Amino acid sequence: MNVQSSSLAVLVLGFCSAVHAQEPLSHLDKVQQAGQLTVCTTGDYKPYTFLREDGEYEGIDISMARTLAKSLNVPVKWVPTTWKTLMPDLQAGKCDIGMGGISVTLERQKKAFFSNVLDVDGKIPLVRCEDQALYQSIEQINQPSVRLIEPAGGTNEAFARAFVPKAQLGFHDNNTIFQQLLNKQADVMITDASEALYQQKRLPGLCAVNPTHFMQYGEKAYLLPRDDMTWKSYVDQWLHLSKATGAYQAILGEWLAVPAQ
Repeated sequence: MNVQSSSLAVLVLGFCSAVHAQEPLSHLDKVQQAGQLTVCTTGDYKPYTFLREDGEYEGIDISMARTLAKSLNVPVKWVPTTWKTLMPDLQAGKCDIGMGGISVTLERQKKAFFSNVLDVDGKIPLVRCEDQALYQSIEQINQPSVRLIEPAGGTNEAFARAFVPKAQLGFHDNNTIFQQLLNKQADVMITDASEALYQQKRLPGLCAVNPTHFMQYGEKAYLLPRDDMTWKSYVDQWLHLSKATGAYQAILGEWLAVPAQ
C-alpha cells in the first residue's frame, strides 16, 4: 500500500468512527442509561391505575409497569398526568411510556406509537345478576321502562345516547353508581368490559353481561414516544412474553372476574 492509499484508509476509518460516535442513542438505551423507567399515568381509572390516599399507585397497569421495569433492572418513576395532558407530557419527553387503561384511537396514533394490543375491551351491560336475562341486547335495553345509569360525560354516556336513546338515562359518579344498581334504583350501566368485570369481582350481586361479546368494539394498549422503533420492539416483546408465560393473566386475575375462554 502506498502512502496515498494509506492516508485514504486512515481518513475513511476516522470518518466511520466519527459517524458511529455521533449515532443517537435509542430510547431503550436512554432508559437504561437514565437508570429508571418513567411512567405517565392518571391514577383515576380502576382497575388499571389508581392513586391511593397513601400516595401509592395500584392497578393492572401499575403492576405491569413494575414488571417492565424489572425486566430492565431499573426502578419505576411515576409521572402524574391527566387524560388531557397525557399526550403533551409524552411528546415533551416527560415519560418513557403511558400506562393506565389507554384506549387505542387514530387521533392518538397520529402523535405517538402504541404497543401491541393489550386487550380488546368493548362496551357491555353491567346489571344485577338476577336480571342478566333481561338485558342481553341493545334492543332489550333500548326501552322506555329501562333505567340506565352512567357517569356524566365520556364514552359511556355517548354510547347510551347513540344506541339506547329510548331508555331512561340518569347520572351518578363512579363512587355511587354501582350501589345504585345493587339498591335497585337503576337497572343497567353500560361500560367497558374491564370495568364491569372489576365491579363484578368487587361487588357480589353485580354481573357483567356477555363480557366477551361487545356491543361496541374497543382496544387498549400502552402509549409510546414516536422517536424510534427499538423501544417499541422491546415493549412489544416484553408484553408478548408476559402473556405467553401467564404473568399478565395472573395480574388480571387479581383485579377482574376473568371470564372463562
